[in-house]
Amino acid sequence: MKKIIVFLFVAMATLMVNAQDIYVGGSLGLWHNHDADATSFTLTPEVGYNLNDNWALGVTLAYAHGEVNSACVNKFGLAPYARYSFYQNKVVRLFVDGGFGFSTSKVKHHDAVNGFEIGVKPGIAIKLNKSFSLIAKCGFLGYRDDYMVGDNGYGFGFTSEDLSFGFHYEF
Repeated sequence: MKKIIVFLFVAMATLMVNAQDIYVGGSLGLWHNHDADATSFTLTPEVGYNLNDNWALGVTLAYAHGEVNSACVNKFGLAPYARYSFYQNKVVRLFVDGGFGFSTSKVKHHDAVNGFEIGVKPGIAIKLNKSFSLIAKCGFLGYRDDYMVGDNGYGFGFTSEDLSFGFHYEF
């Protein structure tokens, strides 16, 4: 798994040197449960390449750390996707990310649990200037089996649990 992540990072870094259509970004999350006195955080960097005005390819890496019943939990994920932008104007772009993801979760002193997801995530990008955009994704339509969020099954969800905010910087 580590070799794959390093390979993808090197490949994307190589593309960045020669291309002007590369974007990088991601999101960060921090949550404190005062009832359990537990803090968790997530870090999800993202890199992608704009093929044209409507299509892009990208990958999201994810790391999450938290506590479950006084035990430390670490989660890693890798999710390549294809992005289709179906509406654009000077400020707003509506898109849908279709892809799959693989994850592994490890609770201290327990075996690792591997999972996957396949599906689509709708989103919106608000362009603040030539290079910088705010990104919001809400919802998921597809199938998950022990993926990062722990849900199993198929269907759709457009809840606040599926809401994420981030940014993109385009070179």
